[in-house]
Amino acid sequence: MGQLAVEAGFITEDQLASVIREQEKSGRLLTDLLQELFGVGAETTQALQAKDAGIETIDLDHAPINPEAIKKVPRTLALEFKLFPVSLSKDRLMVAMANPFELATLDELQFKTRLYIDTRYAPESQILAAIGKYYDSGTRVEGSAQQKQEARGDYAEKRPDDGAMGSQVIRMVDSLVKQAVDEDATDIHIEPEAKSLKVRFRIDGLLHLRPPISKALQPAVVARIKIMANMDISESRLPQDGRISFVSEGKPYDLRVSTFPTINGEKIVTRILDKDRVILGLEQLGLRPSILSVFEKSISRPNGVVLVTGPTGSGKTTTLYSTLNYVSSSERNIMTLEDPVEYEIPNIQQAQINPKAGLTFASGLRAMLRQDPDIILVGEMRDAETADVAIRAALTGHLVFSTLHTNDAVGAIARLQDMGVNPSLMASTFVAIVAQRLVRKICSRCREKVAVDESMLRLVGIDKEPEMHFYRGKGCDHCYETGYRGQIAVFEIISVSPALAHMILQGSSAPAILEKAKAEGMSTMMEDGVQKAKQGITTLDEVVRVAYTV
Repeated sequence: MGQLAVEAGFITEDQLASVIREQEKSGRLLTDLLQELFGVGAETTQALQAKDAGIETIDLDHAPINPEAIKKVPRTLALEFKLFPVSLSKDRLMVAMANPFELATLDELQFKTRLYIDTRYAPESQILAAIGKYYDSGTRVEGSAQQKQEARGDYAEKRPDDGAMGSQVIRMVDSLVKQAVDEDATDIHIEPEAKSLKVRFRIDGLLHLRPPISKALQPAVVARIKIMANMDISESRLPQDGRISFVSEGKPYDLRVSTFPTINGEKIVTRILDKDRVILGLEQLGLRPSILSVFEKSISRPNGVVLVTGPTGSGKTTTLYSTLNYVSSSERNIMTLEDPVEYEIPNIQQAQINPKAGLTFASGLRAMLRQDPDIILVGEMRDAETADVAIRAALTGHLVFSTLHTNDAVGAIARLQDMGVNPSLMASTFVAIVAQRLVRKICSRCREKVAVDESMLRLVGIDKEPEMHFYRGKGCDHCYETGYRGQIAVFEIISVSPALAHMILQGSSAPAILEKAKAEGMSTMMEDGVQKAKQGITTLDEVVRVAYTV
């Protein structure tokens, strides 16, 4: 909007730069600063906001007015909302508004008229004059041919994407998504606040602020994203989910959109799904050679259960999809049951649960067993019934992959016992339990050696050694001054040996099972992270942040 004010001659480029600096320092709205510092009037700033949002301006002094449109809106309502009805076409009513960004007003007007509302901007002075002219004169209108067409309902209206949404808002939303893709963000958070629309990108697991969006554009931005995601733009009181296909530089991306109503409006979170980033070779996952050999041996078994554990956002989906890609072949029937299906994998039959239709993990898994599968992926063991069916599937000769939310690998056993799963079933079917977290990788362009912090060494449980070096990222343009770029997983894997299976059968405690697993050669996530820090892949600080409480 500031550039539009320059183009219109209200301020100079230098004055715009000073306004932007003041805005960044104080967080105040650009409109307020333009009015306060340079005397740009309220109607002028409203006109600039509308133009910036791509909302068309209408001249009520010369526009053709449809008498039938005026009959749809009582005079008291027009005065209260500072709006004027212009034309009527079938089930659409075009209105001129002094503030076309008032979503609550549009909702109420749509409810009372039972019509879809298309908005245009007009100055408040013109709207009040038109109300006085047409309402007080009994809505007498000159009968031009175009006005008679409107009265018959033949007036061709533009769709919201071309008008109220506006080309500039479209470009702004597309630019925001492209920026997030270019920065390798996994999520875009658009969060309404009292005076602005906060934007944050999740990059390498952490949220980073980006320039805010004007509060005045909130309704247009929200509506644009909802239209792209095939959501109901008139519903703002309930959460919604949608999906967008987006192409950036010829590469397709799948965007999962979620809205959530808050006291300041709807919050929107968009998950950016990149197939190239989720299906990797097992070596690219971050499995060290000793762990990789154990994992490859486990997933090559003809039957049994392989569990991948960790919190949300720890990379479990990437590990499982990469594993399915590794074991996939034309001789095997591989089927999945997920919530949701995040990526489509060739040569694998994928299904999404639908509890409303009766397709749950448990019921879907039972039906899947009648489809002659060799390998089954169950998105999550959420309850005892699903866990029981999945484990019994392993008993009947299937290789089953699934996930569980636990802090570490050994915790999966206790969690399933709490669910009521029979220890004898676990002992006879479990092949391996993998736990993982994601740590940020040091930026390769600004990596430098750092002195060993002995207190940090004590914290991670290792002794200082001669010639021991660790690294950090100094910060550069490539990593946005964070010192990190990209993520890699740290792992621990329990390969269920006959001795460990016997301990599970006997109901041994988690600490006892963990000690036995360590004695058999298991390394913990902390130990795996320390090795990666020694190699200069990540930092000790990052390992402690992610794995210390485990």
